[in-house]
Amino acid sequence: MFAPNYFIVKPVDGRRYNNIRNYGGVEFIISTSQEDHTVSNRFAEVVSLPRYYVGDVNVGDIIIVHHNVFKFYYDMKGNQKSSWHHLFDDYFILEEAQLYLYKTSDDKWTAPFPYCFVRPIKSEEKVINTLGKHEELWGELVFKNGNMSNVSEGDIVSFTPDSEYEFNIDGEILYRMYDRNICLKR
Repeated sequence: MFAPNYFIVKPVDGRRYNNIRNYGGVEFIISTSQEDHTVSNRFAEVVSLPRYYVGDVNVGDIIIVHHNVFKFYYDMKGNQKSSWHHLFDDYFILEEAQLYLYKTSDDKWTAPFPYCFVRPIKSEEKVINTLGKHEELWGELVFKNGNMSNVSEGDIVSFTPDSEYEFNIDGEILYRMYDRNICLKR
C-alpha cells in the first residue's frame, strides 16, 4: 500500500491522543477534550513512503507530525469525524510539510528542511516575563536541518517573535520553528 504523494503513517501505540499520565502507579486522564491540541498524539510510525520521495525517512521510522493529523473533530451537526488525514482503521496520510522530526536508525532525532528545534533557556531576570521562567526569544539549538550551515547544535540562538511551536520530545519541551526564524547566534 502506498500513496503517490503522501506518507502513510499510524499513531505510535495505536492511540490518537496522549492524554493519560501515570502518577504513583495510577493512570490519570489529564484531558477529556478532543479539541485540546496539547494532548493530541504527535508520534507516528511510517508505514509507507510517497512513491517519488527522496530523503532519509524510512518505513518503520518514528516521526513527529502536526497535532491535527490524528485528532477527531465535530461537524456542523455535532457528529464526530476524523481529520481529512484518516484513511481507514489506524492508517493516516501525511504531507511531507507536516513531518517535523524523525528518528534515524541510530536512534538520533533529525529535523528535515525547513524545520529546527530549540530548547528554551531559563530566564536570568528577576522579573517574570510573558513566557514565565524562560528567556524570551532565546534558546539552545537542539536539532537543526542539513541546510543550516552557520549554526551548530548546542549554539544559543535568538528567534523571531511568535515563531515557537511547543512540542514534548522525550519528556522535554522544545520549540519547533522554521530555520528562517533563527535570526541571531550568541
